[in-house]
Amino acid sequence: MSNAGTDCIFCKIAQGRAPADKVYEDEHVVAFWDAHPARPIHILIVPREHIRTLNDIPSDNHILAHIGQVAVKIAQQFGVAESGYRFFVNVNRGGGQVVFHLHAHVIAKKEETPGS
Repeated sequence: MSNAGTDCIFCKIAQGRAPADKVYEDEHVVAFWDAHPARPIHILIVPREHIRTLNDIPSDNHILAHIGQVAVKIAQQFGVAESGYRFFVNVNRGGGQVVFHLHAHVIAKKEETPGS
């Protein structure tokens, strides 16, 4: 991890030095509930490696494909894979990025079950 990530909150979460309500982790990524959710299901997927933005992914790095695969697992885990969910990455301030550590959002409105 580069020195750029030493004060990065997402690096700290990935390293276990800051708290987060994790829903998934492996050797490449950590996924956790967004602190300010836009929908009932709002999970962030962050690479363990500090990558500033989507624009900064090295050409030989397959992290975005892995993040996409993890998003599918999370959607299945929360029962929204079939009904639908949003998966996106904000890039730079003009694109809505607030934390400058690459991260993807998985957002869904959990459908209510009949009779609830």
